[in-house]
Parts: sequence; C-alpha cells; structure tokens
Amino acid sequence: MDGPGGSGKGALATALAERLGWRYLDSGALYRVVGAVALDRGVSTDDEAALAALAQGLSIELADGRIWADGVELSERIRDEAVSAAASEAARHPSVRQAILAQQRRAAGAPGLVADGRDMGTVVFPNAELKIFLDASPEERAQRRYKQLRNKGMAVNLRTVLANIRSRDARDEGRAASPLQPASDAVTIDSSDLSIGDVLRQALALIRERGLA
Repeated sequence: MDGPGGSGKGALATALAERLGWRYLDSGALYRVVGAVALDRGVSTDDEAALAALAQGLSIELADGRIWADGVELSERIRDEAVSAAASEAARHPSVRQAILAQQRRAAGAPGLVADGRDMGTVVFPNAELKIFLDASPEERAQRRYKQLRNKGMAVNLRTVLANIRSRDARDEGRAASPLQPASDAVTIDSSDLSIGDVLRQALALIRERGLA
C-alpha cells in the first residue's frame, strides 16, 4: 500500500492486518527512525554516506505498534514534524533506501503481510498480489494532520502544516531513488471524502475478489 503522507495508509493497513490476522509493516517508521537518530547525533541529512552507515548500523525493532532503535524507544518521537521532514530528506538518498530495503523484505512471510509506504508496490514488493495506492487532496491531508497534532496538545498552524505536506510531496515525488508513484498494476483509492470504514470496505472487497482471504 503506497501513497502520500496523510492519505490514511497507516490506519487502513493497521485495520486490514488486524482483520486478516496478518503482520503489518510500517515502512515509513524505519525512515523516521533514521531521521530521528540523525537529528539526535548531529548527522546532516545531506550526508548520504553518513546516513547510510547510520541506517546499516541501527538495530530496529517493531512490536505491538511500538518501535525501538538500539534499545531506545522512539514510538512518540518519530511522529514529530522535524523528524518527519528529516525522514523525507534522508529517504531521497539511494544508499539509505538500499540499507533499509533488506529489513523491509524480511517482514514478508506467512500468514501474510500488509505493508505501507511510498514504494512498497514499485520497489520493495513488486510481485505483491494486491497493490493499493491510497491518495487524498493536500488540503484534506493537512486538515487530518492538523487535527491529529492539536489532539496531542501541540500548537500548530494549518497553513504551515499544508506547506509542509506540499514540500514533502515534492521531495517524495521528485527524488531520483524510488519516487512516490502508483505501481502500474495498483488500484488507486481517493480517500478525500471517505471515512476509514469506507476505505476499509473497498480494500476488503479487493482482497476477496482476488481470493487472498
């Protein structure tokens, strides 16, 4: 499952994994860990070699919706706006993506896997039996992110959130390594005017049509 930030990939992927009894891979969390640790260690997101070495050396563990790097829990930290920006900047480097690729692919296996990210269908799992590209307008995604941050008690500005989303979209779509785009055989769902329940029903219908569950 691929798509831009704020399209609802995480909520949908989590719901599908729970409904099907499959494993869930939040691939974006891996890049967010790299971004968070790079910020903490003073590694520039322009230094591709240093970022790749950092990514290769990290021991990352995901379990029960939580994430650790080298034994330090970063579950809440990786959702910061600064970390989000650093993750997007780090992800544009081919050697960083290569360092993360093997860990992503190790997640595949029985009984099944629901993976979400930016290049799951195009690069990481090109032979996946179902690929969904989940989209939504930048304005709707900004509203969702704004509400999410406000609910966490954070002081945020909607215009700033929208600007950050558009900036990240531009980085993700314009990078040379694994740009954000639908796989040629992906089914696109626009969630702009849909609830998570509506999107979940559409996804489950596609799964049933293909005899996957």
